[in-house]
Amino acid sequence: MSLTHSQHTLRDKIALALDLARQAGATAEVGVYQDHGMVASVRQGEVDTFELTRNHGFSVTVYQGQRKGHASSTDFSADAIRQTVQAAIDIAHFTAEDPCSGLADAALMATDIPDLDLYHPRTLTPEHAIALAQACEAAGLSQPSICNSDGATIASVESMRGYGNSHGLIVAYPQTRHAVSCALIAKQGDKMERGGWSFSHRKADCLPTVESVGRKAAERASRRLGSRTIPTANVPVLFAAEIAGGLLGHLISAISGGSLYRHASFLEGALGQTIMPAWLTVSEHPLLPGEIGSAPVDGDGLPTRDKAFVDNGVLQSYVLGTYSGRKLGLPSTANAGGVRNLRCTVSHEYADLLRQMDRGLLVTDVMGQGVNIVSGHYSRGAAGFWVENGEIQFPVSEITIAGNLKDMLANIVGVGDDVDPRGNIQTGSILLEQMTVGGK
Repeated sequence: MSLTHSQHTLRDKIALALDLARQAGATAEVGVYQDHGMVASVRQGEVDTFELTRNHGFSVTVYQGQRKGHASSTDFSADAIRQTVQAAIDIAHFTAEDPCSGLADAALMATDIPDLDLYHPRTLTPEHAIALAQACEAAGLSQPSICNSDGATIASVESMRGYGNSHGLIVAYPQTRHAVSCALIAKQGDKMERGGWSFSHRKADCLPTVESVGRKAAERASRRLGSRTIPTANVPVLFAAEIAGGLLGHLISAISGGSLYRHASFLEGALGQTIMPAWLTVSEHPLLPGEIGSAPVDGDGLPTRDKAFVDNGVLQSYVLGTYSGRKLGLPSTANAGGVRNLRCTVSHEYADLLRQMDRGLLVTDVMGQGVNIVSGHYSRGAAGFWVENGEIQFPVSEITIAGNLKDMLANIVGVGDDVDPRGNIQTGSILLEQMTVGGK
Protein backbone atom coordinates (compact mmCIF):
# COMPACT_ATOMS: atom_id res chain seq x y z
CA MET A 1 0.00 0.00 0.00
CA SER A 2 1.42 3.38 -0.98
CA LEU A 3 2.13 6.09 1.56
CA THR A 4 -0.46 8.43 0.04
CA HIS A 5 -3.06 5.68 0.01
CA SER A 6 -2.41 4.95 3.70
CA GLN A 7 -2.86 8.61 4.59
CA HIS A 8 -6.15 8.76 2.69
CA THR A 9 -7.30 5.54 4.36
CA LEU A 10 -6.69 6.90 7.85
CA ARG A 11 -8.35 10.20 7.00
CA ASP A 12 -11.38 8.29 5.67
CA LYS A 13 -11.63 6.27 8.91
CA ILE A 14 -11.46 9.46 10.96
CA ALA A 15 -14.06 11.20 8.78
CA LEU A 16 -16.45 8.25 9.08
CA ALA A 17 -16.22 8.20 12.88
CA LEU A 18 -16.72 11.96 13.12
CA ASP A 19 -19.73 11.83 10.82
CA LEU A 20 -21.31 9.05 12.87
CA ALA A 21 -20.83 11.10 16.04
CA ARG A 22 -22.36 14.14 14.33
CA GLN A 23 -25.41 12.13 13.29
CA ALA A 24 -25.86 11.13 16.93
CA GLY A 25 -25.76 14.76 18.04
CA ALA A 26 -22.28 14.56 19.57
CA THR A 27 -18.93 16.17 18.96
CA ALA A 28 -15.90 13.92 18.85
CA GLU A 29 -12.17 13.52 18.42
CA VAL A 30 -10.53 10.49 16.88
CA GLY A 31 -7.01 9.09 17.03
CA VAL A 32 -5.81 6.47 14.56
CA TYR A 33 -2.54 4.60 14.14
CA GLN A 34 -1.18 2.05 11.69
CA ASP A 35 2.31 0.57 11.74
CA HIS A 36 4.41 -2.28 10.46
CA GLY A 37 7.95 -3.26 11.17
CA MET A 38 10.65 -5.84 11.71
CA VAL A 39 12.50 -6.91 14.86
CA ALA A 40 15.46 -9.31 14.79
CA SER A 41 17.15 -10.48 18.01
CA VAL A 42 20.15 -12.78 18.36
CA ARG A 43 21.96 -14.33 21.30
CA GLN A 44 25.32 -16.05 21.15
CA GLY A 45 25.27 -15.67 17.40
CA GLU A 46 22.00 -17.55 16.95
CA VAL A 47 18.61 -16.10 16.07
CA ASP A 48 16.63 -15.70 19.28
CA THR A 49 13.49 -14.09 17.87
CA PHE A 50 12.40 -12.63 14.57
CA GLU A 51 9.14 -10.73 14.22
CA LEU A 52 7.28 -9.02 11.43
CA THR A 53 4.77 -6.73 13.12
CA ARG A 54 1.63 -5.12 11.74
CA ASN A 55 -0.72 -3.24 14.04
CA HIS A 56 -3.50 -0.74 13.72
CA GLY A 57 -6.31 0.68 15.75
CA PHE A 58 -8.33 3.76 16.56
CA SER A 59 -9.92 5.43 19.54
CA VAL A 60 -12.85 7.81 19.66
CA THR A 61 -13.89 10.24 22.38
CA VAL A 62 -17.37 11.73 22.14
CA TYR A 63 -18.88 14.65 24.01
CA GLN A 64 -22.60 15.00 24.55
CA GLY A 65 -22.86 18.34 26.22
CA GLN A 66 -20.31 17.98 28.98
CA ARG A 67 -20.58 14.23 29.28
CA LYS A 68 -17.68 12.22 27.89
CA GLY A 69 -17.47 8.70 26.50
CA HIS A 70 -14.46 6.86 25.13
CA ALA A 71 -14.03 3.60 23.22
CA SER A 72 -11.39 1.98 21.02
CA SER A 73 -10.97 -0.88 18.56
CA THR A 74 -8.33 -2.64 16.50
CA ASP A 75 -10.85 -3.38 13.74
CA PHE A 76 -10.84 -0.85 10.89
CA SER A 77 -14.01 -2.09 9.21
CA ALA A 78 -16.92 0.31 8.80
CA ASP A 79 -19.12 -1.84 11.03
CA ALA A 80 -16.50 -1.84 13.78
CA ILE A 81 -16.15 1.93 13.58
CA ARG A 82 -19.93 2.30 13.88
CA GLN A 83 -19.98 0.00 16.90
CA THR A 84 -17.09 1.79 18.56
CA VAL A 85 -18.65 5.22 18.11
CA GLN A 86 -21.94 3.91 19.46
CA ALA A 87 -20.14 2.37 22.45
CA ALA A 88 -18.56 5.74 23.24
CA ILE A 89 -21.95 7.44 22.98
CA ASP A 90 -23.53 4.83 25.26
CA ILE A 91 -20.76 5.36 27.82
CA ALA A 92 -21.30 9.13 27.73
CA HIS A 93 -24.89 8.60 28.90
CA PHE A 94 -23.58 7.22 32.20
CA THR A 95 -20.76 9.67 32.93
CA ALA A 96 -21.12 12.72 35.10
CA GLU A 97 -21.10 16.17 33.58
CA ASP A 98 -17.70 17.81 33.70
CA PRO A 99 -17.57 21.56 32.98
CA CYS A 100 -13.98 21.20 31.73
CA SER A 101 -14.62 18.45 29.19
CA GLY A 102 -15.01 19.01 25.47
CA LEU A 103 -12.98 19.83 22.41
CA ALA A 104 -10.45 22.62 22.38
CA ASP A 105 -11.76 25.89 20.95
CA ALA A 106 -12.17 25.80 17.17
CA ALA A 107 -10.16 29.01 16.77
CA LEU A 108 -7.11 27.27 18.27
CA MET A 109 -7.02 24.39 15.80
CA ALA A 110 -3.93 23.82 13.66
CA THR A 111 -4.38 25.16 10.14
CA ASP A 112 -0.91 24.51 8.69
CA ILE A 113 0.64 21.06 9.09
CA PRO A 114 4.39 21.33 8.45
CA ASP A 115 6.45 18.47 7.06
CA LEU A 116 8.86 17.64 9.89
CA ASP A 117 10.94 15.11 7.95
CA LEU A 118 9.85 12.20 10.15
CA TYR A 119 9.55 9.51 7.50
CA HIS A 120 12.66 7.68 6.31
CA PRO A 121 11.88 4.06 5.39
CA ARG A 122 14.68 1.54 5.32
CA THR A 123 15.10 -1.34 2.91
CA LEU A 124 16.01 -4.17 5.26
CA THR A 125 15.68 -7.88 4.50
CA PRO A 126 15.36 -10.41 7.31
CA GLU A 127 18.79 -11.79 6.45
CA HIS A 128 20.38 -8.33 6.64
CA ALA A 129 18.66 -7.50 9.95
CA ILE A 130 19.90 -10.75 11.50
CA ALA A 131 23.41 -10.18 10.17
CA LEU A 132 23.49 -6.67 11.68
CA ALA A 133 22.36 -7.98 15.06
CA GLN A 134 25.02 -10.71 14.92
CA ALA A 135 27.73 -8.18 14.04
CA CYS A 136 26.66 -5.97 16.94
CA GLU A 137 26.82 -8.81 19.44
CA ALA A 138 30.09 -10.20 18.04
CA ALA A 139 31.80 -6.83 18.40
CA GLY A 140 30.81 -6.74 22.06
CA LEU A 141 31.71 -10.35 22.80
CA SER A 142 35.19 -9.80 21.39
CA GLN A 143 36.03 -7.25 24.08
CA PRO A 144 38.10 -8.16 27.17
CA SER A 145 36.18 -9.33 30.27
CA ILE A 146 32.95 -10.05 28.34
CA CYS A 147 31.84 -13.59 29.11
CA ASN A 148 28.24 -13.78 27.96
CA SER A 149 25.47 -11.99 26.12
CA ASP A 150 21.88 -11.04 26.82
CA GLY A 151 21.49 -10.45 23.09
CA ALA A 152 21.46 -7.81 20.40
CA THR A 153 18.45 -6.44 18.55
CA ILE A 154 17.78 -4.59 15.29
CA ALA A 155 14.37 -2.97 14.86
CA SER A 156 12.75 -0.89 12.12
CA VAL A 157 9.19 0.43 12.22
CA GLU A 158 7.13 2.54 9.80
CA SER A 159 3.96 4.09 11.14
CA MET A 160 1.14 6.43 10.29
CA ARG A 161 -0.52 8.63 12.92
CA GLY A 162 -3.84 10.39 12.43
CA TYR A 163 -6.02 12.76 14.43
CA GLY A 164 -9.29 14.52 13.73
CA ASN A 165 -12.13 16.28 15.51
CA SER A 166 -15.52 17.81 14.89
CA HIS A 167 -14.04 21.24 14.20
CA GLY A 168 -13.03 19.93 10.77
CA LEU A 169 -9.39 19.16 11.51
CA ILE A 170 -8.14 15.89 10.05
CA VAL A 171 -4.41 15.22 9.86
CA ALA A 172 -2.39 12.09 9.11
CA TYR A 173 1.38 11.91 8.79
CA PRO A 174 3.97 9.12 8.50
CA GLN A 175 7.02 8.49 10.65
CA THR A 176 9.77 5.92 11.07
CA ARG A 177 11.97 4.70 13.89
CA HIS A 178 15.06 2.52 13.57
CA ALA A 179 16.97 1.08 16.53
CA VAL A 180 19.92 -1.06 17.56
CA SER A 181 20.62 -2.38 21.07
CA CYS A 182 22.95 -4.80 22.84
CA ALA A 183 23.29 -6.13 26.39
CA LEU A 184 26.38 -8.01 27.62
CA ILE A 185 27.80 -9.59 30.78
CA ALA A 186 31.34 -9.01 32.03
CA LYS A 187 33.17 -11.27 34.49
CA GLN A 188 36.10 -10.86 36.84
CA GLY A 189 36.78 -13.80 39.12
CA ASP A 190 33.42 -14.87 40.51
CA LYS A 191 31.87 -11.41 40.04
CA MET A 192 29.72 -10.53 37.04
CA GLU A 193 28.19 -7.26 35.87
CA ARG A 194 25.66 -6.47 33.16
CA GLY A 195 25.75 -3.46 30.85
CA GLY A 196 24.03 -2.40 27.68
CA TRP A 197 23.61 0.34 25.12
CA SER A 198 20.98 1.30 22.57
CA PHE A 199 20.34 3.95 19.96
CA SER A 200 17.33 4.93 17.86
CA HIS A 201 16.64 7.53 15.19
CA ARG A 202 14.12 8.48 12.51
CA LYS A 203 16.84 7.92 9.89
CA ALA A 204 18.74 4.64 9.72
CA ASP A 205 21.72 6.51 8.27
CA CYS A 206 22.00 8.47 11.53
CA LEU A 207 22.45 5.35 13.66
CA PRO A 208 25.97 4.57 14.86
CA THR A 209 27.58 1.45 13.44
CA VAL A 210 26.29 -1.73 15.03
CA GLU A 211 29.85 -2.62 15.98
CA SER A 212 30.25 0.61 17.97
CA VAL A 213 27.01 -0.13 19.86
CA GLY A 214 28.31 -3.60 20.75
CA ARG A 215 31.62 -2.18 21.94
CA LYS A 216 29.85 0.51 23.97
CA ALA A 217 27.71 -2.15 25.67
CA ALA A 218 30.86 -4.13 26.48
CA GLU A 219 32.57 -1.05 27.91
CA ARG A 220 29.58 -0.26 30.12
CA ALA A 221 29.52 -3.82 31.49
CA SER A 222 33.28 -4.08 32.03
CA ARG A 223 33.70 -0.74 33.78
CA ARG A 224 31.45 -1.90 36.63
CA LEU A 225 33.73 -4.82 37.55
CA GLY A 226 35.41 -4.38 40.92
CA SER A 227 32.61 -2.18 42.27
CA ARG A 228 32.67 -1.41 45.95
CA THR A 229 30.54 0.53 48.38
CA ILE A 230 31.54 3.76 50.11
CA PRO A 231 30.89 5.35 53.51
CA THR A 232 27.75 7.43 53.91
CA ALA A 233 28.47 11.09 53.16
CA ASN A 234 27.03 14.36 51.89
CA VAL A 235 28.91 15.08 48.66
CA PRO A 236 28.42 16.61 45.19
CA VAL A 237 26.70 14.25 42.76
CA LEU A 238 27.12 14.28 38.97
CA PHE A 239 24.31 12.57 37.04
CA ALA A 240 25.75 11.12 33.81
CA ALA A 241 24.09 12.34 30.62
CA GLU A 242 22.37 9.02 29.94
CA ILE A 243 20.35 9.30 33.16
CA ALA A 244 20.35 13.08 33.73
CA GLY A 245 17.26 13.43 31.54
CA GLY A 246 15.37 11.73 34.36
CA LEU A 247 15.83 14.80 36.54
CA LEU A 248 14.25 16.98 33.87
CA GLY A 249 11.52 14.36 33.51
CA HIS A 250 10.69 14.76 37.20
CA LEU A 251 10.51 18.53 36.69
CA ILE A 252 8.05 18.05 33.83
CA SER A 253 5.93 15.68 35.93
CA ALA A 254 5.78 18.28 38.70
CA ILE A 255 4.62 21.09 36.37
CA SER A 256 2.18 18.95 34.39
CA GLY A 257 -1.47 19.91 34.61
CA GLY A 258 -2.64 16.55 35.92
CA SER A 259 -0.36 16.77 38.95
CA LEU A 260 -1.22 20.42 39.55
CA TYR A 261 -5.02 20.30 39.46
CA ARG A 262 -4.94 17.22 41.70
CA HIS A 263 -2.78 19.19 44.18
CA ALA A 264 -0.15 16.47 43.88
CA SER A 265 3.01 18.41 43.04
CA PHE A 266 5.77 19.99 45.08
CA LEU A 267 5.79 22.84 42.50
CA GLU A 268 2.10 23.73 42.82
CA GLY A 269 1.77 27.52 42.81
CA ALA A 270 5.37 28.04 41.68
CA LEU A 271 4.55 29.78 38.38
CA GLY A 272 6.65 32.93 38.11
CA GLN A 273 9.02 31.81 40.87
CA THR A 274 12.73 31.03 40.62
CA ILE A 275 13.12 27.25 40.85
CA MET A 276 16.47 26.71 39.08
CA PRO A 277 19.75 28.68 38.72
CA ALA A 278 19.50 31.97 36.84
CA TRP A 279 21.69 30.73 33.96
CA LEU A 280 19.48 27.70 33.25
CA THR A 281 16.68 27.49 30.68
CA VAL A 282 14.58 24.38 29.98
CA SER A 283 12.61 24.50 26.74
CA GLU A 284 10.84 22.31 24.20
CA HIS A 285 11.22 22.35 20.43
CA PRO A 286 8.50 20.16 18.88
CA LEU A 287 9.09 21.28 15.29
CA LEU A 288 12.72 20.18 14.94
CA PRO A 289 13.04 18.28 11.63
CA GLY A 290 13.71 14.57 11.96
CA GLU A 291 13.81 14.40 15.76
CA ILE A 292 12.28 11.58 17.82
CA GLY A 293 9.89 13.85 19.74
CA SER A 294 8.75 16.08 16.88
CA ALA A 295 5.05 16.40 16.08
CA PRO A 296 3.05 19.06 14.20
CA VAL A 297 -0.01 18.96 16.49
CA ASP A 298 -0.64 18.00 20.08
CA GLY A 299 -3.22 15.50 21.29
CA ASP A 300 -5.99 18.13 21.12
CA GLY A 301 -5.25 19.27 17.57
CA LEU A 302 -3.47 22.47 18.57
CA PRO A 303 -0.33 23.45 16.63
CA THR A 304 2.80 22.68 18.62
CA ARG A 305 5.30 25.47 19.21
CA ASP A 306 8.64 26.23 20.83
CA LYS A 307 8.44 27.44 24.41
CA ALA A 308 10.50 27.76 27.57
CA PHE A 309 9.09 26.12 30.68
CA VAL A 310 11.94 27.50 32.79
CA ASP A 311 13.59 30.68 31.50
CA ASN A 312 16.73 31.89 33.26
CA GLY A 313 15.72 29.89 36.31
CA VAL A 314 12.13 31.19 36.50
CA LEU A 315 9.17 28.84 35.98
CA GLN A 316 7.40 30.53 33.06
CA SER A 317 4.92 27.87 31.95
CA TYR A 318 3.17 24.76 33.11
CA VAL A 319 2.68 21.74 30.82
CA LEU A 320 -1.00 21.86 29.89
CA GLY A 321 -3.46 20.30 27.53
CA THR A 322 -6.96 21.67 27.00
CA TYR A 323 -8.57 19.78 29.89
CA SER A 324 -5.89 20.45 32.50
CA GLY A 325 -5.74 24.08 31.41
CA ARG A 326 -9.46 24.48 31.97
CA LYS A 327 -9.17 22.83 35.38
CA LEU A 328 -6.54 25.40 36.33
CA GLY A 329 -8.16 28.36 34.62
CA LEU A 330 -5.24 28.69 32.21
CA PRO A 331 -4.86 28.37 28.43
CA SER A 332 -3.50 25.18 26.94
CA THR A 333 0.22 25.19 26.21
CA ALA A 334 -0.33 22.73 23.32
CA ASN A 335 1.12 19.91 25.41
CA ALA A 336 -1.70 17.37 25.34
CA GLY A 337 0.27 14.15 25.08
CA GLY A 338 3.34 15.55 26.83
CA VAL A 339 6.47 17.53 25.97
CA ARG A 340 8.38 17.13 22.73
CA ASN A 341 12.14 17.50 22.28
CA LEU A 342 13.05 18.93 25.68
CA ARG A 343 16.42 20.68 25.86
CA CYS A 344 18.33 22.69 28.48
CA THR A 345 21.24 25.11 28.73
CA VAL A 346 24.78 23.71 28.49
CA SER A 347 27.15 25.54 30.84
CA HIS A 348 30.38 23.52 31.10
CA GLU A 349 32.59 21.06 29.35
CA TYR A 350 32.17 17.61 30.90
CA ALA A 351 35.79 17.49 32.15
CA ASP A 352 35.25 20.86 33.84
CA LEU A 353 32.28 19.46 35.77
CA LEU A 354 34.42 16.63 37.10
CA ARG A 355 37.14 19.08 38.13
CA GLN A 356 34.61 21.38 39.77
CA MET A 357 33.07 18.46 41.66
CA ASP A 358 36.57 17.54 42.91
CA ARG A 359 35.38 14.85 45.32
CA GLY A 360 32.04 13.14 44.97
CA LEU A 361 29.94 10.61 43.09
CA LEU A 362 29.38 10.19 39.36
CA VAL A 363 26.06 8.33 39.00
CA THR A 364 25.63 6.22 35.88
CA ASP A 365 22.70 4.02 36.95
CA VAL A 366 19.68 4.52 39.20
CA MET A 367 17.29 1.86 40.44
CA GLY A 368 13.93 1.79 42.17
CA GLN A 369 10.92 4.07 42.22
CA GLY A 370 11.70 6.27 45.20
CA VAL A 371 10.57 9.56 43.67
CA ASN A 372 7.59 11.34 45.22
CA ILE A 373 6.31 14.19 43.04
CA VAL A 374 3.90 15.29 45.78
CA SER A 375 6.58 15.99 48.39
CA GLY A 376 9.66 16.10 46.17
CA HIS A 377 11.33 13.34 48.20
CA TYR A 378 14.00 11.54 46.17
CA SER A 379 15.70 8.31 47.27
CA ARG A 380 16.95 5.69 44.82
CA GLY A 381 19.48 2.92 44.55
CA ALA A 382 22.48 3.92 42.48
CA ALA A 383 25.75 2.82 40.93
CA GLY A 384 28.55 4.75 39.32
CA PHE A 385 32.07 5.93 40.10
CA TRP A 386 33.85 7.62 42.98
CA VAL A 387 35.72 10.80 42.03
CA GLU A 388 38.73 12.30 43.81
CA ASN A 389 40.63 15.41 42.70
CA GLY A 390 38.35 15.64 39.68
CA GLU A 391 39.29 12.19 38.38
CA ILE A 392 37.40 8.89 38.36
CA GLN A 393 38.94 6.46 40.88
CA PHE A 394 36.86 3.27 41.08
CA PRO A 395 33.35 1.89 40.38
CA VAL A 396 30.74 2.08 43.14
CA SER A 397 27.57 0.03 43.69
CA GLU A 398 25.07 -0.95 46.42
CA ILE A 399 24.49 2.64 47.49
CA THR A 400 21.54 5.04 47.68
CA ILE A 401 21.31 8.71 46.81
CA ALA A 402 18.77 10.91 48.56
CA GLY A 403 17.58 14.50 48.53
CA ASN A 404 14.57 16.66 47.73
CA LEU A 405 13.79 17.54 44.13
CA LYS A 406 13.05 21.15 44.97
CA ASP A 407 16.54 21.53 46.44
CA MET A 408 18.13 19.43 43.71
CA LEU A 409 16.72 21.62 40.94
CA ALA A 410 17.65 24.82 42.74
CA ASN A 411 21.20 23.65 43.43
CA ILE A 412 22.27 22.56 39.96
CA VAL A 413 25.89 23.65 39.56
CA GLY A 414 26.30 22.96 35.85
CA VAL A 415 25.19 21.05 32.77
CA GLY A 416 27.81 19.36 30.62
CA ASP A 417 28.37 19.49 26.89
CA ASP A 418 28.26 15.66 26.66
CA VAL A 419 24.61 15.75 25.52
CA ASP A 420 23.00 12.32 25.10
CA PRO A 421 21.21 12.62 21.72
CA ARG A 422 19.10 9.49 21.95
CA GLY A 423 15.78 10.50 23.45
CA ASN A 424 12.95 13.00 23.65
CA ILE A 425 14.64 14.66 26.64
CA GLN A 426 18.24 15.53 25.80
CA THR A 427 20.76 16.95 28.24
CA GLY A 428 24.38 16.65 29.22
CA SER A 429 25.59 15.50 32.62
CA ILE A 430 24.07 17.48 35.50
CA LEU A 431 26.12 18.36 38.58
CA LEU A 432 24.28 18.89 41.86
CA GLU A 433 25.87 20.79 44.72
CA GLN A 434 25.18 18.06 47.26
CA MET A 435 23.16 14.93 48.01
CA THR A 436 23.22 12.32 50.73
CA VAL A 437 25.00 9.20 49.50
CA GLY A 438 24.18 6.18 51.63
CA GLY A 439 26.77 3.39 51.70
CA LYS A 440 28.20 1.09 54.34
